[in-house]
Amino acid sequence: QVQLVESGGGLVQAGGSLRLSCAASGSIFSINGMYWYRQAPGKQRELVATITSGGDTHYAEFVKGRFTISRDDGKNTVYLQMNSLKPEDTAVYYCSADIFPGTYWGQGTQVTVSS
Repeated sequence: QVQLVESGGGLVQAGGSLRLSCAASGSIFSINGMYWYRQAPGKQRELVATITSGGDTHYAEFVKGRFTISRDDGKNTVYLQMNSLKPEDTAVYYCSADIFPGTYWGQGTQVTVSS
């Protein structure tokens, strides 16, 4: 069985930074795409950033230039560095990973940005 565990969320003032981590454990042969999503209260879950097994990255327009996704395959971990945070970034952040034979999700970590 595979588990994803996020950490690094918290309360930060607008303009501040946080770094989220998501570690995968269990029966892992290889990890393909890794993702960060977020869900704000009353809104649908939305894709924030993607990193492929080859290291290619893609970002939602609303975080471009502020967030950076990275991965450490030796640690089976994906990171999300979040800078210049805004109150509208407040949400529960979830990581997801394509780990054969399926896609797995973490439990989420709360990020709250105060104005």
